[in-house]
Amino acid sequence: MKKQNFFTSSLILLISAAAAKVLGALFKIPLTNLLGGVGMSYFSCAYSLFLPVYALTVTGLSSAVAKLTAQSIALDMPENAVRVRKTALSLFSAAGAVGSILVIALARPFCIYATGIKEAETAVLMIAPSVLFGCITAVERGYFEGLSNMYPTAFSQLAEGVVKVGMGLFLCSYATKHGDALMRYFPHCTDIRALAAAAGILGVTLSSLGALIVLRLFLLFRRRTKLPKGTPVMSRREIVRELIRTALPTGASSLVTNLTALIDMGTVIGCITLFSGNMTLPSGIPKSELPHFVYGSYAGIALTVFNLVPSVTNMLGKGILPTITEAWSKGDRDSLAKSTMQAISTSLLIAIPCAVGIGLLSHEVLTFLFPKQSDEVALCASSLRLLMPGMVCLCVSYPIFSMLQAIGKPSAPLRIMMLGAVLKLIGNVALIPFIGVDGAALSTTICYIFIAATALICYFKAAKLRPTFSSAAAVLYSGAMCGAAAYIARTISSCRADSAFAVIAFSGIVGGAVYLTLTAMLRDTIFGYKQGSPHA
Repeated sequence: MKKQNFFTSSLILLISAAAAKVLGALFKIPLTNLLGGVGMSYFSCAYSLFLPVYALTVTGLSSAVAKLTAQSIALDMPENAVRVRKTALSLFSAAGAVGSILVIALARPFCIYATGIKEAETAVLMIAPSVLFGCITAVERGYFEGLSNMYPTAFSQLAEGVVKVGMGLFLCSYATKHGDALMRYFPHCTDIRALAAAAGILGVTLSSLGALIVLRLFLLFRRRTKLPKGTPVMSRREIVRELIRTALPTGASSLVTNLTALIDMGTVIGCITLFSGNMTLPSGIPKSELPHFVYGSYAGIALTVFNLVPSVTNMLGKGILPTITEAWSKGDRDSLAKSTMQAISTSLLIAIPCAVGIGLLSHEVLTFLFPKQSDEVALCASSLRLLMPGMVCLCVSYPIFSMLQAIGKPSAPLRIMMLGAVLKLIGNVALIPFIGVDGAALSTTICYIFIAATALICYFKAAKLRPTFSSAAAVLYSGAMCGAAAYIARTISSCRADSAFAVIAFSGIVGGAVYLTLTAMLRDTIFGYKQGSPHA
Protein backbone atom coordinates (compact mmCIF):
# COMPACT_ATOMS: atom_id res chain seq x y z
CA MET A 1 0.00 0.00 0.00
CA LYS A 2 1.19 3.51 -0.84
CA LYS A 3 2.54 5.41 2.17
CA GLN A 4 0.18 8.01 3.59
CA ASN A 5 1.52 11.48 4.36
CA PHE A 6 0.78 13.42 7.55
CA PHE A 7 -2.46 15.00 6.36
CA THR A 8 -3.81 11.80 4.83
CA SER A 9 -2.86 9.76 7.89
CA SER A 10 -4.26 12.33 10.28
CA LEU A 11 -7.47 12.74 8.28
CA ILE A 12 -8.11 8.98 8.33
CA LEU A 13 -7.44 8.81 12.07
CA LEU A 14 -9.39 11.98 12.87
CA ILE A 15 -12.46 10.75 11.01
CA SER A 16 -12.28 7.35 12.69
CA ALA A 17 -11.62 8.91 16.10
CA ALA A 18 -14.52 11.33 15.67
CA ALA A 19 -16.79 8.44 14.70
CA ALA A 20 -15.49 6.42 17.64
CA LYS A 21 -16.16 9.33 20.02
CA VAL A 22 -19.70 9.70 18.66
CA LEU A 23 -20.16 6.01 19.36
CA GLY A 24 -18.53 6.54 22.76
CA ALA A 25 -20.99 9.31 23.51
CA LEU A 26 -23.84 7.07 22.39
CA PHE A 27 -22.53 4.62 24.97
CA LYS A 28 -21.59 6.91 27.86
CA ILE A 29 -24.56 9.29 27.77
CA PRO A 30 -27.33 6.63 27.91
CA LEU A 31 -25.19 4.74 30.42
CA THR A 32 -25.10 7.80 32.68
CA ASN A 33 -28.84 8.22 32.30
CA LEU A 34 -29.30 4.56 33.29
CA LEU A 35 -26.92 4.58 36.25
CA GLY A 36 -27.22 8.12 37.65
CA GLY A 37 -24.54 9.88 39.68
CA VAL A 38 -24.06 7.13 42.28
CA GLY A 39 -24.03 4.34 39.68
CA MET A 40 -21.44 6.25 37.65
CA SER A 41 -19.22 6.41 40.73
CA TYR A 42 -19.01 2.59 40.57
CA PHE A 43 -18.27 2.72 36.85
CA SER A 44 -15.67 5.50 37.26
CA CYS A 45 -14.04 3.73 40.20
CA ALA A 46 -13.39 0.66 38.02
CA TYR A 47 -11.99 2.87 35.28
CA SER A 48 -9.73 4.78 37.65
CA LEU A 49 -7.94 1.53 38.62
CA PHE A 50 -7.99 0.07 35.12
CA LEU A 51 -6.65 3.15 33.31
CA PRO A 52 -3.28 3.45 35.15
CA VAL A 53 -2.53 -0.25 34.61
CA TYR A 54 -3.73 0.00 30.99
CA ALA A 55 -1.63 3.13 30.47
CA LEU A 56 1.54 1.52 31.82
CA THR A 57 1.17 -1.66 29.77
CA VAL A 58 -0.56 -0.46 26.59
CA THR A 59 -0.25 3.26 25.84
CA GLY A 60 3.45 3.35 25.06
CA LEU A 61 3.40 0.16 23.00
CA SER A 62 1.69 1.50 19.90
CA SER A 63 4.01 4.50 19.67
CA ALA A 64 7.13 2.43 20.41
CA VAL A 65 6.31 -0.18 17.74
CA ALA A 66 5.32 2.57 15.26
CA LYS A 67 8.55 4.48 15.84
CA LEU A 68 10.80 1.44 15.45
CA THR A 69 8.87 0.23 12.39
CA ALA A 70 8.99 3.66 10.73
CA GLN A 71 12.68 3.94 11.51
CA SER A 72 13.31 0.51 9.95
CA ILE A 73 11.48 1.50 6.77
CA ALA A 74 13.25 4.89 6.58
CA LEU A 75 16.64 3.14 6.85
CA ASP A 76 15.65 0.53 4.20
CA MET A 77 15.37 -2.37 6.69
CA PRO A 78 11.94 -3.89 5.87
CA GLU A 79 12.79 -7.29 7.33
CA ASN A 80 13.61 -5.60 10.61
CA ALA A 81 10.10 -4.11 10.73
CA VAL A 82 8.62 -7.62 10.58
CA ARG A 83 10.95 -8.78 13.35
CA VAL A 84 9.93 -5.77 15.47
CA ARG A 85 6.28 -6.83 15.27
CA LYS A 86 6.94 -10.47 16.18
CA THR A 87 9.22 -9.55 19.07
CA ALA A 88 6.78 -6.96 20.40
CA LEU A 89 3.89 -9.44 20.27
CA SER A 90 5.79 -11.97 22.38
CA LEU A 91 7.00 -9.40 24.89
CA PHE A 92 3.85 -7.39 25.38
CA SER A 93 1.37 -10.27 25.35
CA ALA A 94 3.14 -11.43 28.50
CA ALA A 95 3.03 -7.87 29.89
CA GLY A 96 -0.70 -7.69 29.15
CA ALA A 97 -1.38 -10.96 30.95
CA VAL A 98 0.51 -9.67 33.99
CA GLY A 99 -1.47 -6.41 33.84
CA SER A 100 -4.80 -8.25 33.79
CA ILE A 101 -3.77 -10.38 36.75
CA LEU A 102 -2.65 -7.23 38.58
CA VAL A 103 -6.06 -5.59 38.09
CA ILE A 104 -7.81 -8.71 39.40
CA ALA A 105 -5.49 -8.90 42.43
CA LEU A 106 -5.95 -5.23 43.30
CA ALA A 107 -9.72 -5.13 42.79
CA ARG A 108 -10.83 -5.90 46.35
CA PRO A 109 -8.19 -3.91 48.34
CA PHE A 110 -8.54 -0.96 45.98
CA CYS A 111 -12.32 -0.79 46.26
CA ILE A 112 -12.49 -1.44 50.01
CA TYR A 113 -9.47 0.37 51.41
CA ALA A 114 -8.35 2.91 48.80
CA THR A 115 -11.70 4.34 47.71
CA GLY A 116 -14.30 2.96 50.11
CA ILE A 117 -16.52 2.11 47.10
CA LYS A 118 -16.61 -1.63 47.77
CA GLU A 119 -19.56 -2.20 45.44
CA ALA A 120 -17.30 -1.40 42.46
CA GLU A 121 -15.29 -4.64 42.83
CA THR A 122 -17.39 -6.56 40.30
CA ALA A 123 -16.91 -3.81 37.70
CA VAL A 124 -13.13 -3.90 38.22
CA LEU A 125 -13.07 -7.66 37.68
CA MET A 126 -15.08 -7.32 34.47
CA ILE A 127 -12.64 -4.89 32.90
CA ALA A 128 -9.42 -6.77 33.78
CA PRO A 129 -9.13 -8.81 30.50
CA SER A 130 -9.04 -5.55 28.52
CA VAL A 131 -5.41 -5.04 29.51
CA LEU A 132 -4.34 -8.22 27.70
CA PHE A 133 -6.49 -7.52 24.64
CA GLY A 134 -5.26 -3.91 24.61
CA CYS A 135 -1.59 -4.89 24.61
CA ILE A 136 -1.96 -7.13 21.57
CA THR A 137 -4.11 -4.53 19.81
CA ALA A 138 -1.54 -1.79 20.50
CA VAL A 139 1.27 -3.82 18.92
CA GLU A 140 -0.74 -4.51 15.77
CA ARG A 141 -1.85 -0.89 15.46
CA GLY A 142 1.68 0.35 15.99
CA TYR A 143 3.04 -1.94 13.27
CA PHE A 144 0.56 -0.64 10.68
CA GLU A 145 1.04 2.98 11.82
CA GLY A 146 4.80 2.61 11.43
CA LEU A 147 4.15 1.52 7.82
CA SER A 148 2.09 4.74 7.41
CA ASN A 149 -1.07 2.69 6.93
CA MET A 150 -3.74 4.08 9.23
CA TYR A 151 -6.72 2.12 7.92
CA PRO A 152 -6.33 -0.83 10.34
CA THR A 153 -6.24 1.53 13.32
CA ALA A 154 -9.24 3.44 11.96
CA PHE A 155 -11.42 0.38 11.33
CA SER A 156 -10.45 -1.27 14.61
CA GLN A 157 -11.49 1.90 16.46
CA LEU A 158 -14.84 1.86 14.70
CA ALA A 159 -15.35 -1.80 15.56
CA GLU A 160 -14.45 -1.05 19.16
CA GLY A 161 -17.03 1.72 19.32
CA VAL A 162 -19.81 -0.32 17.72
CA VAL A 163 -19.30 -3.29 20.05
CA LYS A 164 -19.10 -0.99 23.08
CA VAL A 165 -22.41 0.70 22.27
CA GLY A 166 -24.22 -2.47 21.32
CA MET A 167 -23.02 -4.84 24.03
CA GLY A 168 -22.38 -2.29 26.79
CA LEU A 169 -25.84 -0.74 26.72
CA PHE A 170 -27.58 -4.08 26.17
CA LEU A 171 -25.82 -5.70 29.13
CA CYS A 172 -26.30 -2.67 31.39
CA SER A 173 -30.00 -2.44 30.52
CA TYR A 174 -30.45 -6.18 31.01
CA ALA A 175 -28.76 -6.04 34.43
CA THR A 176 -30.94 -3.09 35.45
CA LYS A 177 -34.15 -4.93 34.53
CA HIS A 178 -33.13 -8.35 35.86
CA GLY A 179 -30.92 -7.27 38.74
CA ASP A 180 -32.69 -9.31 41.41
CA ALA A 181 -32.19 -12.56 39.50
CA LEU A 182 -28.59 -11.80 38.56
CA MET A 183 -27.55 -10.80 42.08
CA ARG A 184 -27.87 -14.43 43.16
CA TYR A 185 -24.68 -15.06 41.18
CA PHE A 186 -22.89 -12.07 42.76
CA PRO A 187 -23.63 -12.40 46.50
CA HIS A 188 -21.06 -9.75 47.49
CA CYS A 189 -22.87 -7.17 45.30
CA THR A 190 -25.81 -5.61 47.16
CA ASP A 191 -26.62 -2.65 44.88
CA ILE A 192 -28.31 -3.20 41.51
CA ARG A 193 -26.60 -0.03 40.22
CA ALA A 194 -23.20 -1.61 40.91
CA LEU A 195 -24.19 -4.75 39.02
CA ALA A 196 -25.46 -2.65 36.09
CA ALA A 197 -22.19 -0.69 36.07
CA ALA A 198 -20.24 -3.97 35.94
CA ALA A 199 -22.39 -5.12 33.02
CA GLY A 200 -21.62 -1.88 31.17
CA ILE A 201 -17.91 -2.37 31.86
CA LEU A 202 -18.12 -5.89 30.40
CA GLY A 203 -19.22 -4.25 27.16
CA VAL A 204 -15.95 -2.27 27.19
CA THR A 205 -13.97 -5.51 27.55
CA LEU A 206 -15.83 -7.10 24.65
CA SER A 207 -15.18 -4.01 22.53
CA SER A 208 -11.41 -4.37 22.99
CA LEU A 209 -11.72 -7.97 21.83
CA GLY A 210 -13.69 -6.80 18.79
CA ALA A 211 -10.92 -4.34 17.84
CA LEU A 212 -8.34 -7.13 18.06
CA ILE A 213 -10.38 -9.38 15.79
CA VAL A 214 -10.60 -6.64 13.12
CA LEU A 215 -6.82 -6.09 13.21
CA ARG A 216 -6.19 -9.81 12.82
CA LEU A 217 -8.47 -9.81 9.76
CA PHE A 218 -6.35 -7.04 8.23
CA LEU A 219 -3.25 -9.15 8.81
CA LEU A 220 -4.94 -12.21 7.34
CA PHE A 221 -5.97 -10.48 4.09
CA ARG A 222 -3.05 -8.07 3.67
CA ARG A 223 -1.03 -8.12 0.48
CA ARG A 224 2.13 -10.09 1.13
CA THR A 225 5.36 -8.89 -0.46
CA LYS A 226 8.56 -10.84 -0.69
CA LEU A 227 11.26 -9.16 1.37
CA PRO A 228 14.75 -8.82 -0.12
CA LYS A 229 17.22 -11.25 1.36
CA GLY A 230 20.21 -10.01 3.24
CA THR A 231 18.66 -6.77 4.49
CA PRO A 232 20.15 -5.78 7.86
CA VAL A 233 18.18 -6.64 10.99
CA MET A 234 18.59 -5.91 14.68
CA SER A 235 18.95 -8.74 17.16
CA ARG A 236 15.89 -9.58 19.24
CA ARG A 237 17.71 -8.38 22.33
CA GLU A 238 18.37 -5.01 20.70
CA ILE A 239 14.72 -4.74 19.63
CA VAL A 240 13.48 -5.58 23.13
CA ARG A 241 15.84 -3.03 24.65
CA GLU A 242 14.74 -0.34 22.18
CA LEU A 243 11.04 -1.13 22.62
CA ILE A 244 11.30 -0.94 26.40
CA ARG A 245 13.44 2.19 26.25
CA THR A 246 10.78 3.90 24.15
CA ALA A 247 7.58 2.37 25.52
CA LEU A 248 8.31 2.53 29.24
CA PRO A 249 8.70 6.33 29.54
CA THR A 250 5.68 6.88 27.28
CA GLY A 251 3.60 4.40 29.27
CA ALA A 252 4.78 5.94 32.51
CA SER A 253 3.83 9.39 31.17
CA SER A 254 0.36 8.13 30.35
CA LEU A 255 0.25 6.49 33.77
CA VAL A 256 0.90 9.86 35.38
CA THR A 257 -1.80 11.38 33.15
CA ASN A 258 -4.29 8.81 34.37
CA LEU A 259 -3.17 9.38 37.94
CA THR A 260 -5.06 12.66 37.67
CA ALA A 261 -8.24 10.54 37.63
CA LEU A 262 -7.10 8.84 40.85
CA ILE A 263 -6.22 12.24 42.32
CA ASP A 264 -9.70 13.51 41.48
CA MET A 265 -11.37 10.45 42.93
CA GLY A 266 -9.46 10.60 46.21
CA THR A 267 -9.48 14.35 46.72
CA VAL A 268 -13.03 15.05 45.50
CA ILE A 269 -14.55 12.29 47.64
CA GLY A 270 -12.31 13.12 50.62
CA CYS A 271 -12.72 16.89 50.50
CA ILE A 272 -16.49 16.74 49.90
CA THR A 273 -16.78 14.35 52.86
CA LEU A 274 -14.90 16.78 55.11
CA PHE A 275 -16.13 20.13 53.78
CA SER A 276 -19.67 19.51 52.51
CA GLY A 277 -21.47 21.20 55.41
CA ASN A 278 -22.71 24.12 53.32
CA MET A 279 -23.61 22.16 50.18
CA THR A 280 -27.27 21.86 49.21
CA LEU A 281 -28.29 18.22 48.96
CA PRO A 282 -30.03 17.22 45.70
CA SER A 283 -33.47 15.74 46.22
CA GLY A 284 -33.40 12.01 46.86
CA ILE A 285 -29.67 11.89 47.68
CA PRO A 286 -28.89 11.07 51.34
CA LYS A 287 -25.99 12.95 52.89
CA SER A 288 -23.94 9.75 53.17
CA GLU A 289 -24.02 9.37 49.35
CA LEU A 290 -23.21 13.01 48.58
CA PRO A 291 -19.41 12.55 48.03
CA HIS A 292 -20.03 9.65 45.64
CA PHE A 293 -22.78 11.59 43.88
CA VAL A 294 -20.51 14.62 43.38
CA TYR A 295 -17.57 12.54 42.16
CA GLY A 296 -19.72 10.32 39.93
CA SER A 297 -21.40 13.37 38.38
CA TYR A 298 -18.09 15.15 37.75
CA ALA A 299 -16.31 12.07 36.34
CA GLY A 300 -19.31 10.72 34.44
CA ILE A 301 -20.56 14.00 32.97
CA ALA A 302 -18.04 16.87 32.99
CA LEU A 303 -14.94 14.75 32.32
CA THR A 304 -16.77 12.68 29.70
CA VAL A 305 -17.45 15.80 27.63
CA PHE A 306 -13.99 17.20 28.43
CA ASN A 307 -12.28 14.10 27.00
CA LEU A 308 -14.20 14.03 23.72
CA VAL A 309 -11.98 16.40 21.74
CA PRO A 310 -8.52 15.43 23.15
CA SER A 311 -9.18 11.79 22.32
CA VAL A 312 -9.75 12.87 18.71
CA THR A 313 -6.70 15.15 18.45
CA ASN A 314 -4.65 12.37 20.03
CA MET A 315 -4.81 10.85 16.55
CA LEU A 316 -2.66 13.74 15.29
CA GLY A 317 0.13 12.35 17.44
CA LYS A 318 -0.23 8.95 15.76
CA GLY A 319 -0.36 10.56 12.33
CA ILE A 320 2.70 12.76 12.84
CA LEU A 321 4.97 10.19 14.52
CA PRO A 322 6.09 8.31 11.35
CA THR A 323 6.65 11.59 9.49
CA ILE A 324 8.75 13.16 12.26
CA THR A 325 10.67 9.90 12.79
CA GLU A 326 11.56 9.71 9.10
CA ALA A 327 12.58 13.38 8.91
CA TRP A 328 14.68 13.11 12.07
CA SER A 329 16.35 9.85 10.95
CA LYS A 330 17.28 11.36 7.57
CA GLY A 331 18.28 14.75 8.99
CA ASP A 332 15.68 16.54 6.84
CA ARG A 333 15.38 19.82 8.75
CA ASP A 334 12.85 21.47 6.44
CA SER A 335 10.47 18.50 6.58
CA LEU A 336 10.87 18.34 10.38
CA ALA A 337 10.01 22.01 10.81
CA LYS A 338 7.12 21.93 8.36
CA SER A 339 5.54 18.82 9.89
CA THR A 340 5.92 20.23 13.40
CA MET A 341 4.06 23.43 12.62
CA GLN A 342 1.37 21.54 10.69
CA ALA A 343 0.67 19.26 13.66
CA ILE A 344 0.46 22.11 16.18
CA SER A 345 -1.67 24.30 13.91
CA THR A 346 -4.07 21.45 13.13
CA SER A 347 -4.55 20.57 16.80
CA LEU A 348 -5.29 24.21 17.65
CA LEU A 349 -7.61 24.51 14.65
CA ILE A 350 -9.73 21.64 16.00
CA ALA A 351 -9.50 22.35 19.74
CA ILE A 352 -10.18 26.08 19.98
CA PRO A 353 -13.68 26.28 18.41
CA CYS A 354 -14.73 23.18 20.35
CA ALA A 355 -13.54 24.71 23.62
CA VAL A 356 -15.23 28.04 22.85
CA GLY A 357 -18.53 26.37 21.95
CA ILE A 358 -18.64 23.91 24.86
CA GLY A 359 -17.56 26.57 27.36
CA LEU A 360 -20.10 29.11 26.17
CA LEU A 361 -22.95 26.58 25.98
CA SER A 362 -21.90 24.28 28.83
CA HIS A 363 -25.33 24.18 30.51
CA GLU A 364 -27.20 23.73 27.24
CA VAL A 365 -24.80 21.01 26.07
CA LEU A 366 -25.11 19.03 29.29
CA THR A 367 -28.88 19.49 29.41
CA PHE A 368 -29.17 18.16 25.87
CA LEU A 369 -26.81 15.22 26.46
CA PHE A 370 -28.10 14.26 29.92
CA PRO A 371 -31.80 15.26 29.96
CA LYS A 372 -32.66 12.93 32.85
CA GLN A 373 -29.84 14.10 35.12
CA SER A 374 -30.84 17.67 35.99
CA ASP A 375 -29.17 17.62 39.42
CA GLU A 376 -25.91 16.31 37.96
CA VAL A 377 -26.01 18.89 35.15
CA ALA A 378 -26.57 21.76 37.60
CA LEU A 379 -23.56 20.57 39.59
CA CYS A 380 -21.20 20.17 36.61
CA ALA A 381 -22.02 23.00 34.18
CA SER A 382 -19.60 25.53 35.71
CA SER A 383 -16.93 22.82 36.12
CA LEU A 384 -17.12 21.99 32.42
CA ARG A 385 -16.67 25.67 31.56
CA LEU A 386 -13.55 25.87 33.73
CA LEU A 387 -12.09 22.76 32.04
CA MET A 388 -12.10 24.21 28.52
CA PRO A 389 -8.74 26.09 28.52
CA GLY A 390 -7.14 22.93 29.86
CA MET A 391 -8.76 20.94 27.06
CA VAL A 392 -7.06 23.10 24.43
CA CYS A 393 -3.69 22.63 26.11
CA LEU A 394 -4.20 18.87 26.37
CA CYS A 395 -5.05 18.72 22.65
CA VAL A 396 -1.74 20.43 21.84
CA SER A 397 0.22 18.25 24.27
CA TYR A 398 -0.59 14.95 22.55
CA PRO A 399 1.18 15.61 19.22
CA ILE A 400 4.06 17.31 21.05
CA PHE A 401 4.60 14.22 23.18
CA SER A 402 4.61 12.02 20.07
CA MET A 403 7.14 14.31 18.40
CA LEU A 404 9.38 14.22 21.47
CA GLN A 405 9.29 10.45 21.27
CA ALA A 406 10.06 10.54 17.54
CA ILE A 407 13.24 12.61 18.04
CA GLY A 408 14.56 10.32 20.76
CA LYS A 409 13.29 12.08 23.89
CA PRO A 410 10.73 9.58 25.22
CA SER A 411 11.46 10.35 28.88
CA ALA A 412 10.73 14.09 28.60
CA PRO A 413 6.91 13.68 28.69
CA LEU A 414 7.26 11.57 31.84
CA ARG A 415 9.10 14.31 33.73
CA ILE A 416 6.65 16.93 32.52
CA MET A 417 3.60 14.86 33.45
CA MET A 418 4.97 14.07 36.91
CA LEU A 419 5.35 17.77 37.66
CA GLY A 420 1.85 18.36 36.27
CA ALA A 421 0.39 15.65 38.52
CA VAL A 422 2.00 17.23 41.58
CA LEU A 423 0.55 20.59 40.56
CA LYS A 424 -2.85 18.94 40.09
CA LEU A 425 -2.78 17.37 43.57
CA ILE A 426 -1.82 20.65 45.23
CA GLY A 427 -4.52 22.49 43.29
CA ASN A 428 -7.24 20.02 44.24
CA VAL A 429 -6.39 20.07 47.93
CA ALA A 430 -6.17 23.86 47.97
CA LEU A 431 -9.27 24.65 45.89
CA ILE A 432 -11.94 21.97 46.48
CA PRO A 433 -12.58 22.91 50.14
CA PHE A 434 -13.43 26.47 49.03
CA ILE A 435 -15.20 26.13 45.66
CA GLY A 436 -16.22 22.47 45.64
CA VAL A 437 -15.85 20.32 42.55
CA ASP A 438 -15.12 23.46 40.49
CA GLY A 439 -11.75 23.42 42.25
CA ALA A 440 -10.92 20.07 40.64
CA ALA A 441 -11.80 21.51 37.23
CA LEU A 442 -9.72 24.67 37.76
CA SER A 443 -6.69 22.71 38.98
CA THR A 444 -6.98 20.44 35.90
CA THR A 445 -6.80 23.47 33.62
CA ILE A 446 -3.80 24.90 35.49
CA CYS A 447 -2.11 21.49 35.27
CA TYR A 448 -2.54 21.17 31.49
CA ILE A 449 -1.50 24.77 30.79
CA PHE A 450 1.76 24.03 32.58
CA ILE A 451 2.20 20.71 30.74
CA ALA A 452 1.59 22.18 27.26
CA ALA A 453 3.90 25.15 27.80
CA THR A 454 6.71 23.01 29.19
CA ALA A 455 6.34 20.37 26.46
CA LEU A 456 6.54 23.01 23.71
CA ILE A 457 9.70 24.53 25.20
CA CYS A 458 11.34 21.09 25.57
CA TYR A 459 10.49 19.99 22.05
CA PHE A 460 11.68 23.11 20.23
CA LYS A 461 14.88 23.12 22.27
CA ALA A 462 15.59 19.41 21.60
CA ALA A 463 14.73 19.66 17.89
CA LYS A 464 16.69 22.92 17.56
CA LEU A 465 13.77 24.66 15.90
CA ARG A 466 12.50 28.19 16.32
CA PRO A 467 8.72 28.38 16.90
CA THR A 468 6.51 30.77 14.96
CA PHE A 469 3.45 32.22 16.67
CA SER A 470 1.60 33.73 13.72
CA SER A 471 -0.43 30.57 13.01
CA ALA A 472 -1.50 30.21 16.67
CA ALA A 473 -2.44 33.90 16.80
CA ALA A 474 -4.57 33.53 13.66
CA VAL A 475 -6.43 30.53 15.10
CA LEU A 476 -6.94 32.30 18.45
CA TYR A 477 -8.32 35.37 16.69
CA SER A 478 -10.71 33.21 14.66
CA GLY A 479 -11.77 31.42 17.84
CA ALA A 480 -12.43 34.69 19.66
CA MET A 481 -14.61 35.96 16.82
CA CYS A 482 -16.39 32.61 16.73
CA GLY A 483 -17.12 32.95 20.46
CA ALA A 484 -18.42 36.49 20.07
CA ALA A 485 -20.75 35.49 17.24
CA ALA A 486 -21.96 32.40 19.12
CA TYR A 487 -22.60 34.46 22.25
CA ILE A 488 -24.80 36.91 20.32
CA ALA A 489 -26.63 34.03 18.67
CA ARG A 490 -27.09 32.32 22.04
CA THR A 491 -28.54 35.50 23.57
CA ILE A 492 -31.02 35.88 20.71
CA SER A 493 -32.05 32.22 20.55
CA SER A 494 -32.41 31.88 24.34
CA CYS A 495 -35.16 34.50 24.25
CA ARG A 496 -37.06 32.74 21.47
CA ALA A 497 -36.46 29.00 22.01
CA ASP A 498 -37.04 26.76 24.99
CA SER A 499 -35.16 23.80 23.54
CA ALA A 500 -31.49 23.36 24.48
CA PHE A 501 -30.88 21.73 21.09
CA ALA A 502 -32.29 24.75 19.24
CA VAL A 503 -29.98 27.10 21.16
CA ILE A 504 -26.96 24.85 20.52
CA ALA A 505 -27.79 24.43 16.82
CA PHE A 506 -28.33 28.14 16.10
CA SER A 507 -25.29 29.27 18.10
CA GLY A 508 -23.15 26.55 16.54
CA ILE A 509 -24.16 27.40 13.01
CA VAL A 510 -23.51 31.14 13.47
CA GLY A 511 -20.25 30.70 15.36
CA GLY A 512 -19.08 27.93 13.04
CA ALA A 513 -19.78 30.00 9.94
CA VAL A 514 -17.72 32.91 11.32
CA TYR A 515 -14.89 30.56 12.31
CA LEU A 516 -14.74 28.76 8.98
CA THR A 517 -14.85 32.05 7.08
CA LEU A 518 -12.00 33.58 9.06
CA THR A 519 -9.80 30.47 8.99
CA ALA A 520 -10.32 30.24 5.21
CA MET A 521 -9.26 33.87 4.86
CA LEU A 522 -6.24 33.29 7.11
CA ARG A 523 -5.28 29.85 5.78
CA ASP A 524 -1.95 31.08 4.40
CA THR A 525 -1.04 32.40 7.85
CA ILE A 526 -2.23 29.28 9.64
CA PHE A 527 -0.66 26.69 7.32
CA GLY A 528 1.84 28.86 5.47
CA TYR A 529 5.41 27.70 5.70
CA LYS A 530 8.52 29.34 4.36
CA GLN A 531 11.34 26.91 3.85
CA GLY A 532 13.98 27.30 6.50
CA SER A 533 12.14 29.93 8.53
CA PRO A 534 11.53 27.91 11.70
CA HIS A 535 15.09 26.67 12.00
CA ALA A 536 17.24 27.57 14.94
